[in-house]
Formats: sequence, C-alpha cells, structure tokens
Amino acid sequence: MTTRILRFGLYADTQGLAWVRELVDGNAASRSARIIKEEVARTYPDSGLTTAEMYDSLAEQWAFEHPGQNSGEREAVELRVSLDCSLRTWRAIRKTVIRALCPEGMAPHTCRVPWFAA
Repeated sequence: MTTRILRFGLYADTQGLAWVRELVDGNAASRSARIIKEEVARTYPDSGLTTAEMYDSLAEQWAFEHPGQNSGEREAVELRVSLDCSLRTWRAIRKTVIRALCPEGMAPHTCRVPWFAA
C-alpha cells in the first residue's frame, strides 16, 4: 500500500465540511482504506496563496446559485485526506465522493457544497 492524498476545494461552513468529511470517511472505511491524516487547509505552504484565492470561483458559484442570500460562515478551504490504499482504491473513493457531492449529474442544479476536486 502507498499513501495517497485526496484533495477537495470546498466552499463550506462547519456543517458542510462535516458532511464532506463523513462522505470521505465512510467511503474509505467501506473500501478498507486507512485514513492516516485529515486536515483542513486555508493556505498553501511555500506559495503565499490562500485557499480563498485558489477557490474563489466556488464562492462565486454559491453566490450565483443563491442570489441575494448571505453566505454565512462559508469559506473556501481545501480538505486534504491522506489514505493508505492502492491506486485503484483511491480512484474508487474519489469517484464515489465526487458523485455524492453533486449526484444530479450534468443537468443544471445546485450543489449542497460547491466543490472542486484537486
């Protein structure tokens, strides 16, 4: 097994972040992948960039999909999850989580948590 990292840019509040973490944790457990580390990043090391700068389009997406609504405590963050698993398992987990984040497919719709798979 090898350590592999799942990275998701999210525009979420505390509840939305917890929901995404549950999706990742549940899918990892169902495929016997071991979570080594989970972190919520707001900056990128050695670059000076913030996640707000990297994922500014997610805040714009939320504003477009929720016109006139206050975004509350939502912020652009990156969820990084280090997994001990095979490449095949990593791909399966990533694919399943992405489907769960926005299950409606390609038709116009509103995602519960705007996201970007990095």
